[in-house]
Amino acid sequence: MISPSPRAPAAFAGWLDDTNDITKAFLAAGNVPDMINIAGGLPDPQVYPSPQIAEIAARAVTDFPAETLGYGPLNGLPELRAAIAARFSSDLLHLTSDNVLITTSGMQGLDLIGKVLLDEGDVIAGQFPTYLGALDAWRPRKPAVRKLLLQSNALDFTDVMRGAKFAYTVPNFSNPTGRLVPQSTRLALVEAAQSTGAWLVEDDPYGGLNYDGPLPPSMLTLSAQSSAAGPNGAYEGPVIYLGTLSKLLVPGLRIGWVIAAPRMIDALTLAKQGSDMCTSGLNQRMACEILKAGLIEVCNPTMLTLYRRRRDTLCAALQRDLSPWFDWDVPEGGMFVWLTARDQQLNTDDLFKIALEERVCVSPSSVFDAEGRFRHGLRLNFTFNDEAKLDEAVRRLARATERLLTV
Repeated sequence: MISPSPRAPAAFAGWLDDTNDITKAFLAAGNVPDMINIAGGLPDPQVYPSPQIAEIAARAVTDFPAETLGYGPLNGLPELRAAIAARFSSDLLHLTSDNVLITTSGMQGLDLIGKVLLDEGDVIAGQFPTYLGALDAWRPRKPAVRKLLLQSNALDFTDVMRGAKFAYTVPNFSNPTGRLVPQSTRLALVEAAQSTGAWLVEDDPYGGLNYDGPLPPSMLTLSAQSSAAGPNGAYEGPVIYLGTLSKLLVPGLRIGWVIAAPRMIDALTLAKQGSDMCTSGLNQRMACEILKAGLIEVCNPTMLTLYRRRRDTLCAALQRDLSPWFDWDVPEGGMFVWLTARDQQLNTDDLFKIALEERVCVSPSSVFDAEGRFRHGLRLNFTFNDEAKLDEAVRRLARATERLLTV
């Protein structure tokens, strides 16, 4: 009997065809000899408090073996949820554990929001340009993304958010632009969320990296002033606040959190059940002990001093070598400097490829646009490399720019 010819395996999901290859190039660049990577949003490992964390890890397993080595509660360790609620509560904002979900990194929070809010073709109002990781998290749902231009005073946020499931923002030193959204704009966004019914996502990985002064109140806090509290006093407003330890301390713990109204936390928890069942108990217990010890506050001044100096080094090098072709603002915090080409015909996708040949990896602006059309900007990171490498990276980028313009 002749066997039938084997069929080809089933096709991959269609959304994979819509992804870009830039992220793969970022990751591959790390293995290229003499490559200087100023593309990613990476902290410098020298700021990690390794001895203290090693001691906390050993003590956590010894003192809490069942909690750290077994399965844990789906919504997170009660002690950690309570600690996060207390950390972000204030005279204006009252939070309880019912307002908190512990996630496996901030990225899981973004993924879960897409799962609970988006059906295929739904509308998102996204701060433009938009964080690449958020676009990737929601891409399988094939949403329509409207541009939310927070730097424009003329924009009516209500018009952009009307009919959207949620608006996505990074108000503290935005990824990718590094901008700090002022309080007046934050208030306008909260009012637009309340009037349209759209949820307002406040993604805040960089708020602890403020180099030049205090931050405006969070939109979570601002919204509490005009939102009625729940029966147990819990926050019930429209803001979904995302936080993480990745930029505040270390990324390897993969500990993040969502703060939102209890009904949203319940929905996200249900979605998490089908994602990972629970976040690592060991890492959660370590996060509890880190917060108790005030380790974030101990490490923060050193981190700020180092990163502020590197920001200044990068901006000085840009002024020396790239000012004929690009404009930028010196960011007040965060990890990135955002460049825009004065000539909009200068294609930074092409520049990215030539820069790799010059052994410097940068982030072209097309990956921060859901439509991939914005191609005259660059995101540069200043936190990962030392001053000498940042200076050399800009020299290489200048050579790549000259090569591009002489083609």
